[in-house]
Amino acid sequence: MRKLKDKGIIWTLSPIVFWLLAFLTIPLIIVMVMGFLTRGVYGQVEYNFNTENYTKLLNPVYIKILINSLKISFLATITCLITGYPFAYFITKAPKRYRSLLFMLIIIPFWTNSLIRTYAWIVLLRTTGIINSYLLKLGLISAPIQMLYTDGAVLLGLVYTLFPFMVLPLYASIDSVDKSYIEAATDLGATPWRTFWKITIPLTMPGIIAGCILVFIPTLGLFFIPDLMGGSKVMLISNLIKNQFLTARDWPFGSAISIVIIVITFILIGLYVKLSGGSKKTEVI
Repeated sequence: MRKLKDKGIIWTLSPIVFWLLAFLTIPLIIVMVMGFLTRGVYGQVEYNFNTENYTKLLNPVYIKILINSLKISFLATITCLITGYPFAYFITKAPKRYRSLLFMLIIIPFWTNSLIRTYAWIVLLRTTGIINSYLLKLGLISAPIQMLYTDGAVLLGLVYTLFPFMVLPLYASIDSVDKSYIEAATDLGATPWRTFWKITIPLTMPGIIAGCILVFIPTLGLFFIPDLMGGSKVMLISNLIKNQFLTARDWPFGSAISIVIIVITFILIGLYVKLSGGSKKTEVI
């Protein structure tokens, strides 16, 4: 019986292990090795091991791009959290017959390709777009406002695209909160606001962490949103990586940047989880 059980576990885990090896571990190893190779004169990869690709990242230009990328990613994550938490909280408090409708409002955007939705924002925000046209007709502005090809436009596109990834884990976390804690805090004289900060927020911290991770990581890799909504005026680390692989044909340097971003992401996630306290004791003061 034990042998049959062990065989069942092996057969169950084998597809998962194969998938991780074939599509995650092996490609990651290839990228890591590629980061120590050299770009040839004609864009080919030469097997001359060196660390020049990593030292090149110390150039002030690349450091500025990295800092700007982390800043926009952080702002996008915080914006999604600030706007997504009330929405998720509202869904948990809404009658059950309306929850399906509210969930549909979150899921419907996934029915359309994110690239198409980004182009829709371009139609709205460009100087000859719908928003500027109506503002000019109403006499609210005398000249078109430059809303597109700015950091704000890129931030808007990232928040719009990744908003559902923040709401869904927040909803699951808020909905699972034991209502007896909130009732006990109310019985002890805590105000609704104090109950929210001392009980609800700490108990939903796993959802907050999960949502922030699900938003922060993709913001460092969604190169098409900065490309379309930022144009040539906004260069993020994702655009830099894409340009190295597709335009400059410097695969070793692009691989080195990718590895650095992966390391930075894991460090930030580790710090965030550690600072958030993992499991906090709730108390009503």
